[in-house]
Amino acid sequence: MRIFEDKSYPIIISCAKELSRWTEKEVCDMGYHPIEVTENTVVVRGAFRDVMRLNLRLRTAHRVLVPLYRRECRNIRDLYEMARSIDWENQLEADGYFSVSSVVHNYTIRDTRLPSLYTKDAIADRMREKCQRRPDSGGLNIGASVFVYWEKNEAIIYLDTSGEPLSKRGYRKIPGSAPMQETLAAACIMAMHWDGKTPFLSPMCGSGTPAIEAAMIAANKAPGSLKGHFAFQSLKGYTRILPGEKAPRIAPRQYAGATPEQLWKEMILEAKEQESYENMPEIIATDISPEAIENAHSNAISAGVADCIKFKACDFADTPIPEQKGCIFFNPEYGIRLGTFEELAPVYERIGKFLNEKCRGWTGALITGNPDLARLVDLYYKTRVPFYNGPIDCRLFLYYGCEKKGENLK
Repeated sequence: MRIFEDKSYPIIISCAKELSRWTEKEVCDMGYHPIEVTENTVVVRGAFRDVMRLNLRLRTAHRVLVPLYRRECRNIRDLYEMARSIDWENQLEADGYFSVSSVVHNYTIRDTRLPSLYTKDAIADRMREKCQRRPDSGGLNIGASVFVYWEKNEAIIYLDTSGEPLSKRGYRKIPGSAPMQETLAAACIMAMHWDGKTPFLSPMCGSGTPAIEAAMIAANKAPGSLKGHFAFQSLKGYTRILPGEKAPRIAPRQYAGATPEQLWKEMILEAKEQESYENMPEIIATDISPEAIENAHSNAISAGVADCIKFKACDFADTPIPEQKGCIFFNPEYGIRLGTFEELAPVYERIGKFLNEKCRGWTGALITGNPDLARLVDLYYKTRVPFYNGPIDCRLFLYYGCEKKGENLK
């Protein structure tokens, strides 16, 4: 199979644990019909245009993968032979660059680096045999990318069309301490059912990720438009334009005869044209640390949404509350990576008091990996949405109306 052939094939969209329901919602909203959904994947069918579109538009996904070969694989030698049998000469540029990553759960593998290394060697050997030369390889996300998933006695080798994970938008130049991943922030906002038209508040904003993701959603800014490189751009067949020549601009949606490179440039242009910064809702980000606010503002500049967010250095209880009701999102420390229970208990109590006294009628949300601390908020929550913040099992508590426990029964 050649990825740039204009025919349908399975596309596997990987995501972090507990995010697949939100990724599924995204692809359905984009008009796709998932054929399979697992704990951390959503599978659709499409062609290379869809591969590009998914990389450009998805907010909660990690990678967009195209399977090349699936078969029984008992040991590392089987993996080598499997990888070498693939027609890499039709997938990779002989003078290009590629990297290999892998996830392996096989009892014969003690060193988790070996599957990537053997796959890399198999690709190099095949390319040298077929092309009399081979592409460079390494761990940098600057060229094509191959992904190996090996579970027990079955392995699948994919073309990873994303390369650098989609969670790394490229705007967070200064991450701060224990930052929230961009994909998780986007999923939390989706779980809050924020419509992008009412105010969005992010006290304790840290590096600014939730506020920046909210601004991008409100402005209809495609997250992939911020990235400088996707792995599919280094695959064979992406461009037939010779060095020094300029690809002609094609009219929107007139793709017949266009190279994948031309199509991608047109998709980026269309995405830019679809952004809208008129009638933006109030988005406010606060943090008690002036340094955190400065860093968050810098990250918002990198994302192109700094003018959409009001930043203020203050205690969370002094966050300005707009008259129009909207959503307010808290991501406090959990007492796992930062802080202790004794230090954080008064903070959670104050969050509950603040929401109840100043944000009545709002949709409040708090994500935490510590259920004992969450109880101290002492507000009625309608639901708890499961998420993982890295390896930490978390819950997003949704407080509709920000009422105290029992008040909703009166």
